[in-house]
Amino acid sequence: MSVEQTVKMPAAPRFARLRTFLDGDLVYGFLRTPSAVISAIVLLVIALTAIAAPLLSPQDPYDLTQLYLDKAELPPIWTAEGQAPYLLGTDVQGRDIFSAILYGSRISLMIGFASVIVSVMIGIVVGLTSGYVGGRIDNLLMRIGDLVLSIPTLLVAILVSAIFRELLPVSMRDAFTPVILTTSIAITSWVQYARIVRASTMVEARKEYVLAARILRLPPLRIMLTHILPNVMTAVLVTATLNLGLAILAEATLSFLGVGMPVTQPSLGTLIRIGNQYFFSGSWWVVLFPALQLSLIILAVNLLGDWLRDALNPKLR
Repeated sequence: MSVEQTVKMPAAPRFARLRTFLDGDLVYGFLRTPSAVISAIVLLVIALTAIAAPLLSPQDPYDLTQLYLDKAELPPIWTAEGQAPYLLGTDVQGRDIFSAILYGSRISLMIGFASVIVSVMIGIVVGLTSGYVGGRIDNLLMRIGDLVLSIPTLLVAILVSAIFRELLPVSMRDAFTPVILTTSIAITSWVQYARIVRASTMVEARKEYVLAARILRLPPLRIMLTHILPNVMTAVLVTATLNLGLAILAEATLSFLGVGMPVTQPSLGTLIRIGNQYFFSGSWWVVLFPALQLSLIILAVNLLGDWLRDALNPKLR
């Protein structure tokens, strides 16, 4: 065997897992489900345009020096009074709606993904501990979860957001608003993941491979992370995908109620709140286009989550 063949041999296993995944049932089913493919493309386009907002937008909506009051309430460019480069018109502050939607989508997606990640992490820790340890710890953690669920989600988010805002100095509130919103949403949504992980952990803990690991006296933390956790992540992944749309909608609701992103850094919810005040005065584009963007994101996420739930359901295979 030559030296060149010896060097090239390790490259084969490197792509074996990727080829196996691409040839698997999940990708096969995805490519043959039009709603899932279209939803994934829509989300990818929205995410890429949001990331590249500084390159695509003709204006920085967060820079007050680029806002001109003489350009306020301009209609979309395809109307008689429209002006370039304001493709979707402007709001009452002279802010370009198209630019504001791109930047606002970035904030909404960022807070939505961050809140889901934080809530998943909390839910996994609580669920694994509760399901594996059991006893009083299980009862205590589940009663805390019941307490969180007994209070309306939106009320808890508003309360947590208000507490954080009061604890922070006025000069720091706007800068920490994304962190506050992420924490507020995550605190109210971790219980669902905890219950799913707890139920799956209780089932997996009775199986032979976990009993064998206990006989070998492996540390409980290692058993939970390396043996049980990989087998419960499927249900967590499906739930996280479905809840991403709810997290984005929760951020938009908080911003619409005035306890979310400030006017100087508007998200989609803030843009809808601002535009709603001028909807009946004739400036319909100020609220319509951000609302359509938000609806499109949530619809695409829900369709993709529904497909993923059906694709990973062993009863439907």
